[in-house]
Amino acid sequence: MKHIFTTIIASFLFLGVYAQQPAQYSLFMMNKLNWNPAYAGLDHSLSATGIYRSQWQGIEGNPVTQNISVHMPLNIFSSGVGINLENDELGAERRTTGTVMYNYQMPLGRRSLLTMGIGAGYAQRTLDGAKLRTPEGNYTDASIIFHNDDILPVSQLTANTTTFSAGVYFYSERFEAGFATRHINEPTVGLNTDLSIKLDRAYFFSASANFDLVNNLSFHPSLLVKSDAIQTQTDLAALFRYNNNIMAGVSLRGYDSNSLDAIALILGFNLSENISLAYAYDFTLSSLNQVSNGSHEVMIHYNLNKQIGTGRPPKIIYNPRSL
Repeated sequence: MKHIFTTIIASFLFLGVYAQQPAQYSLFMMNKLNWNPAYAGLDHSLSATGIYRSQWQGIEGNPVTQNISVHMPLNIFSSGVGINLENDELGAERRTTGTVMYNYQMPLGRRSLLTMGIGAGYAQRTLDGAKLRTPEGNYTDASIIFHNDDILPVSQLTANTTTFSAGVYFYSERFEAGFATRHINEPTVGLNTDLSIKLDRAYFFSASANFDLVNNLSFHPSLLVKSDAIQTQTDLAALFRYNNNIMAGVSLRGYDSNSLDAIALILGFNLSENISLAYAYDFTLSSLNQVSNGSHEVMIHYNLNKQIGTGRPPKIIYNPRSL
């Protein structure tokens, strides 16, 4: 069943506090650069990831997200560089962001690294007024949009701004964790004289580990915490890999009755030495499960698995992880 007032809800999300929440990913542990610029280059070769997510299937105006990230180490400078592109659509709103990232990597002893990274981005926000609907509006004539609201537009509005991010990341053979801040400058996007959006500062903490079990089986727990200092959301995942090739597991979004959103089943495998594929299906746990058929997410990852350029490689020998 399609919701008649889906676009109204979407506009409230756009204008309200939920608007600035970052896009959701069930495969969050496989695209760490998206959350932290300090991760650039820590796949230890040229690495590229593409993700497509369609959330809350069956609901009109459901969120649809695409993300592409590319990064590589610069061993000669003990650093890494990367770029992250994201397009997130929800009802009448579209959020597009491109960010370039750089980090500096410092060895800690013989088997770990501490990195510090920064990012500079270009954020575009678009609101399509023709997709909005209000209770007092008149839409009987499809060619005429009348919201009966002087603030809401009847056509598409687009505005841009610059945004900055920073983070730190600890990396070792068995454990890694990072903390990052997005929209440090808290810029404002002015769509018109009456309607503007403030990009609130957001904070991200991530952690993951890997444990060798038996018979080429390994266990990989992951955690992601997202917060704007008012609302907090958590993602927790437990993945198993066999022969460093086939992967399966689950992830859970939320930590109590108010934040519990979905549980996802995750499957993945290597297509070749350089290319891997992963898929996640979300079972909606919130009240949206009455009208939603779940969410789909697909990821493809490429790693060159070769040292790039010259310079001194990391002091520890890392196992390239395709998933």
